[in-house]
Amino acid sequence: MISTYFRYLQYQYMKTAFLPIVNRESTILILGTMPGERSLRLQQYYGHAGNHFWKIMFALLQVLFTTDYSVKTRLLLDHHIALWDVLQNCECIGSADSNIKNEVPNDFEAFHKQYPNIKRVFFASTAAEQFYNKHALKQTGITYHRLPSPSGANTWKTFDEKLDEWKVILQYL
Repeated sequence: MISTYFRYLQYQYMKTAFLPIVNRESTILILGTMPGERSLRLQQYYGHAGNHFWKIMFALLQVLFTTDYSVKTRLLLDHHIALWDVLQNCECIGSADSNIKNEVPNDFEAFHKQYPNIKRVFFASTAAEQFYNKHALKQTGITYHRLPSPSGANTWKTFDEKLDEWKVILQYL
């Protein structure tokens, strides 16, 4: 009985990431770590309203913000931007990257073979970069850059400061 309960708890904390938002024209890849609780419930990247990711992207691309997820994903693809997470699955209580355990990375070697036009990878947090460096090899011919986390929990940078640092993406569009 107790082992069944622990398996249930483990299942409750096992998280699986989404498939990438990508197409053959993508030249930029933005990598997060793992979707948080709200994102998983909504089945949307950066689904928490307090996360600045989508507001940053709309501001960078000078498009009026909307909450329509299909418009959000189309915006990225129209600008040759792919979105994915470093981790395929992990155990995690809550949404904090610091709680991630027993992580399994996505297959970046296969991904880059399938999408060879991607020449820039932007990590959407320090944790995303750290997990990538722990589990994956940086590909020759690809430039990597870390950006400040768009998370609302990243309170040491204002929205405008985050937006200013994310502007580096514009150089490659």
